[in-house]
Amino acid sequence: MSQITVTEAVTQALAEEMRRDPRVVMFGEGVATKRTDLLNEFGPRRIRNTPLAEGIIAGTAAGAAATGLRPVVDLLFAPFLCFAMDEIVNSAGKLRYMSGGQFSFPMVVIAMTGGGWTIGAQHNHNLEAWFVHSPGLKVVMPSNAADFKGLLKAAIRDDNPVLFFVDMPLTHVPGEVPEDEHVVPLGKAAVAREGSDLTIVSYAKMVGTCIQAAGQLARSGISAEVIDLRSLKPLDEDAILRSVRKTGRLLVVHEAGRMCGVGAEISAIVAEHALTSLKAPVLRLTSPDTPAPSSYVLEQAFMPQVQDVVAAANKLMGRSQPHALEPEAQTV
Repeated sequence: MSQITVTEAVTQALAEEMRRDPRVVMFGEGVATKRTDLLNEFGPRRIRNTPLAEGIIAGTAAGAAATGLRPVVDLLFAPFLCFAMDEIVNSAGKLRYMSGGQFSFPMVVIAMTGGGWTIGAQHNHNLEAWFVHSPGLKVVMPSNAADFKGLLKAAIRDDNPVLFFVDMPLTHVPGEVPEDEHVVPLGKAAVAREGSDLTIVSYAKMVGTCIQAAGQLARSGISAEVIDLRSLKPLDEDAILRSVRKTGRLLVVHEAGRMCGVGAEISAIVAEHALTSLKAPVLRLTSPDTPAPSSYVLEQAFMPQVQDVVAAANKLMGRSQPHALEPEAQTV
């Protein structure tokens, strides 16, 4: 094991896959400038900067993937994906199916998302549910350095387009990463903390928030199990249902808005397949239905915090906690 940051884990994954497979190339907004080690090792033919033109970048990646390359593209901030929706959703996501499997589109689209850097609404918007809803795409949102490395390697090897979202505040967070070959399969959730009284399902940086909340809950006698989804599509339904059937209670926490979010899908899955196991209604804790503020104080209020998770968990357990906040917490 080695202690490295998320950014270093991503760079390791890219370097290892580029050494392993000469078809792997990377291009995008500032990639050669930010990743000089990769540029020096692999040269400008395999890692290069592009103009700030998201649609052209994504379209080039789709075409490159169709001809046999395995491109990784960096579009910087998630809201900029709006400029590349046709190329990602309407071309890369659909053409493998429309061609009857004659073509594959092994491309990875990296974009940063999530609050914590106070960069305002046009750079900070959690759009993951858009792409989960789009057929033919896979969606990944890791929470720690080891999973960033392992999931990126799996995404590069996959024959389908993968949206790889990087929660911005995690980029400089260190973590233990295996030094040998480390690949995390897409579609497999992880139990980040075991528990018996309620299940908390989350992803990206909210996993850390939920783990902290579970520690506080333990001190008051509540045993919370935290499930880190890691992949949003494919979604590990078995891991969610297994935990809910054990605990009988479910709290879903994510930074994206509540309406039609990932939490809504998880709630529906549990209602369809584990309703009789529930001891209380499913609860969702999300950010409000408003653009993200740029003020640090307002941004912190916008995102679910540890005390909000604790308050929601106490509500599920039938305990009152009158002084805790519950932004956009609503039973299903």
